[in-house]
Amino acid sequence: MTKQESSQANLRWEHDSLGDREVPADAYWGISTLRAIENFPVSGRTIGSMRSLLWGFGAIKCAAARSNEKLGFLKPDRSAAIQVAAREVMEGSLDEHFVVDRIQGGAGTSTNMNVNEVIANRGLELMGLTKGNYSALHPIDDVNHSQSTNDTYPTAIKIALQLELTVFCAEHERLSNAFAAKAEEFASIIKVGRTQLQDAVPMTLGQEFGAFAVTLREDRHRLLELLPHLRESNLGATAIGTGITAPPGYRESIFEELNALAGLQLVSAADLVEATSDTGVFMLVSGVLKRASVKLSKICNDLRLLSSGPQTGFGEIFLPAVQAGSSIMPGKVNPVIPEMVNQVAFRVIGADATITMAVEAGQLQLNAFEPVIADALLESLAWLTAACRQLRTHCVDGISANTPVLQKRMLESISVVTGLAPLIGYTAAAELAKEALANNRTIAALVTERGLLDKQKLRQALSPSGLAGLD
Repeated sequence: MTKQESSQANLRWEHDSLGDREVPADAYWGISTLRAIENFPVSGRTIGSMRSLLWGFGAIKCAAARSNEKLGFLKPDRSAAIQVAAREVMEGSLDEHFVVDRIQGGAGTSTNMNVNEVIANRGLELMGLTKGNYSALHPIDDVNHSQSTNDTYPTAIKIALQLELTVFCAEHERLSNAFAAKAEEFASIIKVGRTQLQDAVPMTLGQEFGAFAVTLREDRHRLLELLPHLRESNLGATAIGTGITAPPGYRESIFEELNALAGLQLVSAADLVEATSDTGVFMLVSGVLKRASVKLSKICNDLRLLSSGPQTGFGEIFLPAVQAGSSIMPGKVNPVIPEMVNQVAFRVIGADATITMAVEAGQLQLNAFEPVIADALLESLAWLTAACRQLRTHCVDGISANTPVLQKRMLESISVVTGLAPLIGYTAAAELAKEALANNRTIAALVTERGLLDKQKLRQALSPSGLAGLD
């Protein structure tokens, strides 16, 4: 088929350093994206689903066009077309045209070129020209002017992580507030605390839920501490940090334009060579996400234990029944929301291992494995955000206390014996506990029977509210 014939068949010819290829005439993407589609049919998930990453890329391309025009390296009409198209990328109206797989070789070059080609061809369309007419607006010479994948891609990831972290922290805070509300609701409900799954000493159900709220709030503080680390960028570094092909003044201008456009607080890295080669910040983010996931999963383990039963388990709280639990056992209801959160945590922990290996595998002046880092981190944040939302709205908000069971166990419990140890000694208290268990007696009855304490001291010593720190 000749080039003339192919154009009649709704195809267009494009050229790169490897040769000529046909691409669909109406496609915003071009030959570089075509080769990436053929080379990386891996996950089945495209970068078009990475909304925050594309928002970051659109902002970078728009700011770069402004800087290049201001410095005299881009004609005003070309700059204007790039800026409009880049804003459309930010808005999400072109997402369907970002067709490269999220997992790809080349350190993100395929993603950057997909963005460059879409912006160039959409810009040509805005200029009233045909797609592929790159003499009028070129994906590399114009859209990618003064840039490299090696500074735009990691910066876009950092912008995306700032956006997603902010959303996650807000949802995480709502979840901790939900636990705090339950702590207040359960503040006066006495129960037996446990260590190593064995009865320990009295506490309140409110204290138990209050601890959940506090541990979540601690993690939120750690998450927010990541944001300053993500504001350091190597824009202007171009290929390896030497700034080759970036004109004087561009580095200062791009930060000014990008921060003004996107409402960011990005700052230039002190050493661009180091900043281009090092991806340790992504491992830092991943590690904190893993910590938050592990602690969230531990809380869900506790919720499943405390609600186990309903007849032969702990049965201290009731989780909302959100779906039938069995295809064979009538009436069975399972703690499916905490189980879902557990599995999200498992996935985030696994992603951390992937990110750790990807960061370690960087060589010399560049890390080639940022695509899998971006995929793993942004997926982890998206899953955790959704998990926290569902845990709050479909579980925590509807938890209720099984007060009769808690009261009965508190009355029968020998855990109050710990309060006697300072008065009668550890050995004597241990003997009382042993006898109470063996003969199904209460601690109070045994103390009274043996005349170890008068009634007032006994009442004070064995007060569950006092033992729980409420008095």
